[in-house]
Amino acid sequence: MNSVRLNPLDSAWLFTESRATPNHVGGLLQFKLPEGAPKDYMRKMMADFRSHREFTAPWNRRLKYAFNKNPVPVWIEDDDIDLEYHVRHAALPWPGGERELGELVGRLQSTPLDLSRPPWECNIIEGLEGDRFALFIKMHHSLIDGVSGMKLLQRAMSPDREASGKLPPFWASGLPRPVRARDDHPLPTVANAAAMAVEALRGQARTVPQLVVAFGRMLKGLGTGEGMVVPFTSPQSMLNGRVREKRRFATQQFPMERLRNLARAAECTLNDVVLAICGGALRRFLEERGDLPAQSLTTGIPVSVRPIDDEGSGNAITFVIATLGTDIVDARERLAAIRESVRHAKAHVQSLPRQAMLQYTVLLMAPTILTLLTGIGGRTRPMFNITISNVPGPDQTLYFRGAELVAIYPASIVTHGQALNITCESYAGAMNFGFTGCHASLPSMQRLAVYAEGALAELEAAMAPKRARGKPATAKKGQGSEPGGKAAATKRRPARLGKD
Repeated sequence: MNSVRLNPLDSAWLFTESRATPNHVGGLLQFKLPEGAPKDYMRKMMADFRSHREFTAPWNRRLKYAFNKNPVPVWIEDDDIDLEYHVRHAALPWPGGERELGELVGRLQSTPLDLSRPPWECNIIEGLEGDRFALFIKMHHSLIDGVSGMKLLQRAMSPDREASGKLPPFWASGLPRPVRARDDHPLPTVANAAAMAVEALRGQARTVPQLVVAFGRMLKGLGTGEGMVVPFTSPQSMLNGRVREKRRFATQQFPMERLRNLARAAECTLNDVVLAICGGALRRFLEERGDLPAQSLTTGIPVSVRPIDDEGSGNAITFVIATLGTDIVDARERLAAIRESVRHAKAHVQSLPRQAMLQYTVLLMAPTILTLLTGIGGRTRPMFNITISNVPGPDQTLYFRGAELVAIYPASIVTHGQALNITCESYAGAMNFGFTGCHASLPSMQRLAVYAEGALAELEAAMAPKRARGKPATAKKGQGSEPGGKAAATKRRPARLGKD
């Protein structure tokens, strides 16, 4: 039987999981039924899904815990997969809106996966208004990361509506053969992690002076308000305590051209605009609850960078920390602060030579890794307040079984010390925001989706003060609706909402 041994990082997603902090990621894919679809379209899809019993990696893998000479778990191929367990059917009371769909996805995201089976589930959801249905697919982070998982799902669709009718379910779509992990990885304990870090540093001793300079440059701005954000200087907020098992989920969608126009007007990047939208929404959300810190919230951003000595052999991936400007009232000034903060952070990592990049990233993230391994998250000062990811998706419209994919909303991990995650994915001319939060920590979290529209409208008004302030372009209908079902995108500053 073929097997693939997990590396220490993937194993850590298993060892740090608990009932309150399941480590799976998900994707909510919304489709529009084909024109003239028969009434039994969904029933036939469900029956076909459960009858399709050909599997490709990673969907046919399950964990095997081998307590022998090397107790690190391995992936083995499972030839007896129970599709009645993995493929499920749910229906909203018709006509189901974004509020009802968000509540259902929040419940589905709250439940840990069964790790004695291949760790994934597919939920077929019908009953959505506007002749729509959805698939909510979740997979364990030890099996695959969110970005790769979404790409895998996209490969199971086609830009050709007719050709899409012949496609198999996503678990039968091919995946390039993975690089087999080494069999001599030690267990991901604190002691072993420290030993591995020491060994790596010994092998890169020549980079120590450069690392000292890099971290010295980072600390130079501490207390001066200048330079890049320093880890563990973020304020405490309701986002950074212990979490419980129940999740909330909300969505928002904006036309991509609207964001690009704003980026051009502000002379900043699209990602800067995304961060400013999130910062404005969080400022209002926390201010209404009397929990807005005097110091700005910070965000951890996964980024791809190319070191100055990289001649084009590939991209480098690291993590930067930037301000969200939540302490700044003026939207224009908030965006400028975010732009400068991100610029400082990127310039900092890009100034490192290639041979120092790995060690820099390991040292930067070591405290977070130790927090995961020791279980002290949510009890200490956060490294940063929230993770915000912006994932580039396909530009062209995709189809599955003749149904048009109209939106992709990522759902991500919430853990102790990180009660909220915002992940965005672009698709076919739109930017889709997925808000995943702890139900207990963030009451009425769905309002963040509403406030994101207000934050974008505020930015547009601030960047074009001489333009007549008519009603701005709105988000697509039905997205980011507040708990009472009102559209998120139709008001410049929505009234205070009741509890959900």
